[in-house]
Amino acid sequence: MERKYLFLEKSGYQNIYGNKFKALQKKLILMITEEEANEKVKEGWFRSWLVFEALAINENVAKDALETLINKLDKDERVKIYKKVFGEVKKVEKPIKNVDIGYSLTCEVNLISKKFDYLAQIVMEYGPAAIEILEPEKFNLDVGEAQGILNSISQMMHRLAAAGAGGIVFMKGED
Repeated sequence: MERKYLFLEKSGYQNIYGNKFKALQKKLILMITEEEANEKVKEGWFRSWLVFEALAINENVAKDALETLINKLDKDERVKIYKKVFGEVKKVEKPIKNVDIGYSLTCEVNLISKKFDYLAQIVMEYGPAAIEILEPEKFNLDVGEAQGILNSISQMMHRLAAAGAGGIVFMKGED
């Protein structure tokens, strides 16, 4: 798919990538146009807004990590991005225990997806800080798609448990 560009007219837009990407400071890369997204939404697709955040002890590591994640999402066939906006890198004092200084960066993404199941998978795989489904306001979910979502969650829990990163906690209830 050929990439399309939207040039920003805001004079205050700051280049967060440094000199290496200076030529990109005034444009957003779009997979599809907003008009194309609007047509798909009329056909029943989901319109969503997601925000991703990277936090690292090195500014370049935060930028590279978030850019890599968003580029991977950009290529994911389950969604079509029509807008992405990277924020400014912010220096954060004591972001987590035993870390004095960190660097935080966000990226807001607007996308469409044909199925709710795809959105659930995207959230589990890419871990956005937040997601908002903008359209439709109401929708029907058939049993097969609901089961697919629940099975995806179950598989993720088993992968976490197998990796030693968590799992299911069993608690004894009161008799």
